[in-house]
Amino acid sequence: MSTNSLPAFDETVQRTNAWLKDLMTWLHTDDRRLAYRALRAVLHALRDRLEPGLAVHLGAGMPMLVRGFYYEGWRPSDTPLPYHSLEEFHDCVMAEMQGFQEADPERLTGAVFDLLAARLPAGEIRKIAESLPRDVRALWRIPA
Repeated sequence: MSTNSLPAFDETVQRTNAWLKDLMTWLHTDDRRLAYRALRAVLHALRDRLEPGLAVHLGAGMPMLVRGFYYEGWRPSDTPLPYHSLEEFHDCVMAEMQGFQEADPERLTGAVFDLLAARLPAGEIRKIAESLPRDVRALWRIPA
């Protein structure tokens, strides 16, 4: 750590790196770019299908850096988007996976959901998961 660093920035970089490391483990990869893209893509697809209040609660538990790209481009007045199918949810994930079109959207989504379940309070995860359609919820291992 440099003597000119800001503790808040150092902490969020450390916490974000820990999140990415965990996600890389769940994805069975050492590609940090893939982990970042997956985290961003799944968070955006999830955020856009939540009521704004739930989306804000979800964002509140994230490291500041993750929270920044979670909220990037969000238009709360346009959410939640209508839900049509799990395939459509996966299409939204894959739309943000530039350079990783061969990735499996169900695997990416499940890994990000596992990360959130491991890093955020169980009660918050249950509220989020229970607000989702059954087929999306099935990809989430809801904590007891």
